[in-house]
Amino acid sequence: MPESLEVALAAAGGRTPSAVPRLARALGQRDLVLLFVVAILNLNTVPVIAASGPVTVWMWLLALAFFFVPQGLAVIELSTRYPHEGGVYLWTKEVFGDFHGFISGWCYWTNNVFYIPTLVLYVVGISVFIGGAKMAALGNDTAYVSIMATLVLWLMTGVNVLGLRIGKWVNNVGGIGSAAAAVLLVALAVAVSRAHGIPLHARDFRVGGMQWHLVGTFGVICFSLVGLELASVMGDEIQEPRRTLPRAVVWGGLIAGSLYAAATIAVLLAMPAKEIGAVQGIVQAVGRMADRIGISWIVPPVALLLTIAIAGATSAWLAGAARIPFVAGLDHYLPAALGKLHPRYATPYVSLIVQGIASCAVLAMSFFGSTVQEGYRILLLLAVVLQLLPYIYVFIALIALALRHDFVVVRYRRPTLLFAGVAGTLVSAIGAVLAFIPPGGGESGWVFETKMIVGTLIFLGLAALLYHRAIRRGGGRAIEVAAPAARVAQG
Repeated sequence: MPESLEVALAAAGGRTPSAVPRLARALGQRDLVLLFVVAILNLNTVPVIAASGPVTVWMWLLALAFFFVPQGLAVIELSTRYPHEGGVYLWTKEVFGDFHGFISGWCYWTNNVFYIPTLVLYVVGISVFIGGAKMAALGNDTAYVSIMATLVLWLMTGVNVLGLRIGKWVNNVGGIGSAAAAVLLVALAVAVSRAHGIPLHARDFRVGGMQWHLVGTFGVICFSLVGLELASVMGDEIQEPRRTLPRAVVWGGLIAGSLYAAATIAVLLAMPAKEIGAVQGIVQAVGRMADRIGISWIVPPVALLLTIAIAGATSAWLAGAARIPFVAGLDHYLPAALGKLHPRYATPYVSLIVQGIASCAVLAMSFFGSTVQEGYRILLLLAVVLQLLPYIYVFIALIALALRHDFVVVRYRRPTLLFAGVAGTLVSAIGAVLAFIPPGGGESGWVFETKMIVGTLIFLGLAALLYHRAIRRGGGRAIEVAAPAARVAQG
């Protein structure tokens, strides 16, 4: 642990630095690569993307070039300049100041409070296919799903309270499961194509005029590619971060991006796009393809792999997101108790437990009546906006660094940082704006947009209120101790 963070921990807990538990540097390069794979590669989004047809191939190329690559460049550059605990929170704070750092971190954390419940629902929904058709019916049993989803949430929370030395193995096995499931999907699609022919022609890849549904698909692809920043949130828990993190970003990004694109093409090769639209989830897609070549027995093993993969993703996002309120607690912008480490396991256990309670409350909302469900859907769309705001901060930070008159090359030169910053900012901003467009089939457009605007302002207003309340009570004391080390890291 850097001396600055150790002193901050001591100040928060009223102890001398030698008496403070240290964050364990448990994450090596292999762990980081698998962490990126499991955090990014969510195969359940593949049928949704592939349903737009073969032209999604061009969408993948655009998203990889103008969002995923800039994201990787941003993570490598900023994690080298500011390698400590906090990730997007720390980066924004160092470039734009404490207030913007808190807003960025708040948005990142609250987004994950909504995202984590969707992951545990995926875990339960896919796991029922392991036991065959009879068990699959439990996926429609509200009592079963709610109880099991809650158990999974607290199981993953408990694993991470025990520390990354244990929790990282859940992430690692999940990463292996994600990659194996993607390879099986590709192999299955190849087998179906060989048996029944390839349903694609060159003309299928042409983009005829302006197709607005592709704009939404492009947004889904970009949202599915987030996650390269996750490890940096745990910067003080990485072994030799200056050396291992950049390499892991490159390898994890290549593996996740390649498997995503390959899986999408595989589904397109195996099934016509109009049939994919009726498929709800990757397990059903696998089941339909398996039936066509007479190997229906493969569905339960694939469901098991996917269950392991998404459980690993749940653990990874839960662990990473909890570090944001932990660091904000050290900075006294949130209650100081959030900055406490477990006396035995040296983990941010209070932050993990509080996050578990918040996610559990959001999870419970999805099991109430239709009115609350509509509210839940609004919250999920707000989560998209909250997810992209920290990315906008990160990409603009690259532009700000590149335009400094005293710019010093740390990883990349000005032109590279400007490309990554401009491309990433534009794509992230477009994605955030698209979230305000009514999806159709529900309430009127102006009602939907009003709810989205008011909701966004409420979340941002609450963050500003918490920040200024903390300032009035003397918040930010830990920042004054930690800042010099960060400036040394810059250069």
